[in-house]
Amino acid sequence: MPKIALLSAGGTGGHLFPAEALGRELIARGWQVHLATDTRASHFLSGFDGIEVHEIRSATPSVSSPIKAIKAIASLGLGTLSALKLIRRIKPSVFVGFGGYPTAPPGVAAAILKVPVVLHEANATPGRANKFLARFATAGARSLPGPAFAKKARDVETGNPVRDAVLNARSPFIAPGSSDPIKLLVFGGSQGAQVFSTLLPAALSLLDDTVRNRIELTLQVRDEDRPACEAELARLNIVADLAPFFKDLPTRIADAHLVIARAGASTVSELAVLGRPSLLVPYPYALDHDQAANAAVLSAAGGAEVIVQKQLTPEELAKRLTEFANTPERLDTMAAAAAAMGRPDATDRLADLVAATARA
Repeated sequence: MPKIALLSAGGTGGHLFPAEALGRELIARGWQVHLATDTRASHFLSGFDGIEVHEIRSATPSVSSPIKAIKAIASLGLGTLSALKLIRRIKPSVFVGFGGYPTAPPGVAAAILKVPVVLHEANATPGRANKFLARFATAGARSLPGPAFAKKARDVETGNPVRDAVLNARSPFIAPGSSDPIKLLVFGGSQGAQVFSTLLPAALSLLDDTVRNRIELTLQVRDEDRPACEAELARLNIVADLAPFFKDLPTRIADAHLVIARAGASTVSELAVLGRPSLLVPYPYALDHDQAANAAVLSAAGGAEVIVQKQLTPEELAKRLTEFANTPERLDTMAAAAAAMGRPDATDRLADLVAATARA
């Protein structure tokens, strides 16, 4: 009888990238793998070759609008009915949820049909879908140190599975010498890109020439912000590579001496696996402040510095960049601390937990 896994993840990279990594590993171990998700996932499915994808209706309940809340509950109910039909048809040995509301319907359906439920939590603070599904969990897998979120289930700190592109980009960190170029990578999604594309040129203009002339900048920038940003960087004679999206981001992280970024689960996990020092600016409007919690874990380990967005002025950023440039040993120490927290074997550890849960 074939071993069959039904994975489910919300329609963002932070949820889908770990699901992709696990799916590939399970297939390599001889499993059949299915993925249940929503329509938003279409941009991230290129890595799911060999995995049958099923679209399940879902929605995010609203607390501000009773009408929207009722519609969301109805959508989740219909999604659960569809998931029941799917599970009865494919007969999975185990269900694995990676967070996001699209995991709720198939997670509930799996519990109803007595399919073992494994929940993976990428963030330091559990998301709302995982909090809801935790009551049905057979096992809970955590990416970061912290208390069990599925308290009646087996609890394992597996780490956060990362893509092959991240594992393949791993290399030793070498801090820049006193006169070497400083490779600075700055990214943060659409919201981060907007803030950073305004902030970076202003901060770089405040640097002493001896520091500014060493900066080699890679910056994620929105198309609408790019002309003004490029013009200011050219005025400052900054060597810069600007783009709205970098397909080779893991390689660029590995090449960087310092990363400035948000603190999403995938970002924090990849910084740790690649062992690169960072200045993290958590997205201030994230639900449950999960990015602030993620950043705090990496900071406590010594692998990052954290600053809240409202305190990140051009003057403060210029000060931090100057300190990093003048004390490369700090970068070495942070890189080593980040790497010590990294879990490059997270995919294997999670696959082992999934297999053990299915057998049990």
